[in-house]
Amino acid sequence: MLFGVTGDLARKKIMPAIYDLANRGLLPPGFGLVGFARREWADEDFAQEVHDSVREFARTPFREEVWRQLAQGIRFVAGDLADPQAFRTLRETVLALDAERGTLGNHAFYLSIPPGLFPTVVAQIQQAGLADSPAGAWRRVVIEKPFGHDLASAESLDQVLADVFAPDEIFRIDHYLGKETVQNILAVRFANEMFEPLWNSRYVDNIQITQAEDIGIGGRAGYYDGIGAARDVIQNHLLQLLALTAMDEPLSFDPRQVRQEKEKVLAAVTVPQDIDRHTARGQYATGWQGGVPVVGYLEEPGIPAESTTETFAAIRVDIDNRRWAGVPFYLRTGKRLGRRVTEVAVVFKRAPHLPFASTSVLELSDNALVFRIQPDEGITLRFGSKVPGVSGMEVRDVTMDFQYGDSFVDTSPEAYERLILDVLLGDPPLFPQAREVDLSWRILDPVLERWADSGRPDAYASGGWGPASAYEMIARDGRTWRRP
Repeated sequence: MLFGVTGDLARKKIMPAIYDLANRGLLPPGFGLVGFARREWADEDFAQEVHDSVREFARTPFREEVWRQLAQGIRFVAGDLADPQAFRTLRETVLALDAERGTLGNHAFYLSIPPGLFPTVVAQIQQAGLADSPAGAWRRVVIEKPFGHDLASAESLDQVLADVFAPDEIFRIDHYLGKETVQNILAVRFANEMFEPLWNSRYVDNIQITQAEDIGIGGRAGYYDGIGAARDVIQNHLLQLLALTAMDEPLSFDPRQVRQEKEKVLAAVTVPQDIDRHTARGQYATGWQGGVPVVGYLEEPGIPAESTTETFAAIRVDIDNRRWAGVPFYLRTGKRLGRRVTEVAVVFKRAPHLPFASTSVLELSDNALVFRIQPDEGITLRFGSKVPGVSGMEVRDVTMDFQYGDSFVDTSPEAYERLILDVLLGDPPLFPQAREVDLSWRILDPVLERWADSGRPDAYASGGWGPASAYEMIARDGRTWRRP
């Protein structure tokens, strides 16, 4: 069951991902999709909506025979989320679909709706008897970020869900964790002996995790204003990337073992006491993007002129354990930046002694191993090499580059394909659990509280790389931001 079927997420990601799974033969023939919204649609209208979304946004080619099979299981229920009668109709529709399609009473509820509506929908699901599963069947609920607004609201949301669903029935979607290159961080670390011995404070100088967008907020003013870059990205995506990068090796890739190691790292994360010196926030102003003039955040439709919501956020955090003591982790995210890119850069320390003349290594920078999450998925290793054809020893930076598209025939599936399939299979390793979410809020809450008392964010020109305060923040530590 899909709630919020008229939203962009459902149209551009969820429904195309369902088709792509069917096209790859990964859905059972009897799979059913029930949409719920206030639109006065018949089943055929909703099926047409799915069809149009699939044709426009699906990753795999459109095949008529696959679509016909999928369309046979599509139903729609019109109603308001607060209307008990609509949920009774939903229950009747689902039971009829069970009988027609042989789905055996296995139901997943995908809440692609604002978090403020979760309590209403979860209560309606329970009151309509939809949360009760027959023997041998399962019920699962899927929720999208943000998982709360702060620690207190996250704990309240956890309780709302726990009153109706068991912990292993709750799937919190962080779509970054479904990306192949994110999962590849663990593969590279633990399948290759050459990297893990260097993965500690003896050899690593700092780690920079960047998620940059070249777009503004578009038509998302109602969602974005009051949330901001830190809540939207750092609390979930970037802290999850930090956990995967910094965690110790699990005993196995059993979900419990992976989760335990991630939780250990997040529990050890601290924010420096002087928050003003080690964080930065900004708000994009007018500028140029791709050769086109663009408006600033405060000129975007629907944004109040007095808004203090940040569109850029950067923080330094430390990890108080033996492996990472003394290694700063720099997390930054922003909109209207120079280009769209997400990467994890492990920057190594300089060699303690360079037996070359200073002019020979003048342009030599730090070794770095960079995981490119998007858009050019792959891994880059930067190191120094002799320049050929010159007399004497002259060393310059070179790179070794691995790209998914060059090494593998199959294209990487969309993150939502992997995550939706894992929901249906009941496979939870890629989904943050309540403890991880709460630990992330414990890290971020002091920063957000300080920012709330700090006036307006610093302005930065669209098309650049953030406010001057972000450069000053990292310069205080004697370091510089990587240019993605």
